[in-house]
Amino acid sequence: MSEVIGAAHQFHEIEYAEDWARRFKPTPERLHLFETMLQQLQSAVPADGYVVELGIGPAYLAEFLLERMPHISYAGVDFSQPMLTQAATRLARYGDRVQFQQADLLNDSWSAGLGGPPAAIVSTWALHDLGGQAQTAQVYRACARALPQGGLLLNGDFVKPDGTLHPFEPGRFSVSRHLELLQEAGFSQASNLGLWEEEIEAPTASHNYACLLALV
Repeated sequence: MSEVIGAAHQFHEIEYAEDWARRFKPTPERLHLFETMLQQLQSAVPADGYVVELGIGPAYLAEFLLERMPHISYAGVDFSQPMLTQAATRLARYGDRVQFQQADLLNDSWSAGLGGPPAAIVSTWALHDLGGQAQTAQVYRACARALPQGGLLLNGDFVKPDGTLHPFEPGRFSVSRHLELLQEAGFSQASNLGLWEEEIEAPTASHNYACLLALV
């Protein structure tokens, strides 16, 4: 049997989190995902809007967005204190535009800790680590409740590409199933904006990520 496509992480360990951040610096393909998300946010979020990121990690996406949307405020949520420490260091120059919250995304109380209703919730390469479809669906439902009418969710995450014969970890599943879960969670619209580093024949844990868009 083929090796299961996925990865195990120890993000509570400082050295592991720092090494992961060094290895996962944005490549041109990953920056293309960031650009796609930026375009959506620029057209949907007011100039002084509030954006929340789930699984902020080392804050590569946050830095990209804050540089290009100079008046938004931002909140980064993560369960890993080492990742939040890295994020706070990287984003220190943005001062009180950025807030941080340590929270488990599978405990819906994370949404109660936000500084008001966000115009958008974003995430990259995070929700697949929660364990599977049920866990992702739980977060989607929490996002739908937290967002106001017209609010936007963008999830850039690893998926299982159509047509592959390789087994994938449970958190990596098809785009079509993601779209079903988003509709079931209460979003009025859900679509896929793209698939990057697609690899069906010989995928690795860093291949095959999509940008899922959902509107309240």
